[in-house]
Amino acid sequence: MARPPVYDDALRERLLEVTAEIVARDGASRAALRDIASAAGTSTSAVYALFGGKGELLAAVIEHGFASFAAAQQEAAPDGLRALGVAYREWALGHPALYRLMFGGALESVADCEPDPASASASLAPLQAAIAGRGAAEVGVSVVAVWAQVHGAVSLELTGMAGHGTSWEEVYDAVLDAVERSLPTG
Repeated sequence: MARPPVYDDALRERLLEVTAEIVARDGASRAALRDIASAAGTSTSAVYALFGGKGELLAAVIEHGFASFAAAQQEAAPDGLRALGVAYREWALGHPALYRLMFGGALESVADCEPDPASASASLAPLQAAIAGRGAAEVGVSVVAVWAQVHGAVSLELTGMAGHGTSWEEVYDAVLDAVERSLPTG
């Protein structure tokens, strides 16, 4: 009797990355499991064995993205609020396909794609702690306000919007300066 193939973590990671790229390029409805498996150098059997189906694979992509993003934020957290902002931009520029999927709403209409909301909220914990540590009165409001500012700047950069004659580094530094000025110093 033949043994079933063993699918390892490396294949799982490859499938997650390939799926993010294909969905970002073609859209969720046009991303076929056969194409995803082929691009990852495996079979659809591997996708079903590792994830269960397309909806579960897409949910896993989002959760993977938030876990990676959260790890980058945790790593930057000891260096303070500005470091979190820098890490936000660096992660987004390093993972543009995942960033677009996580925040672009492209997967909302896909049946069976229900990422765990805890994966997204965990990624905000370092920002919440940094803002609370600065003594902000309305931590929740401040978190969303800061997130909106850095997210907006990064999203504009990723879409290729003109920087009005300045570099995106300068624009982003100005955003981080405004964020820091808007919060108590703790």
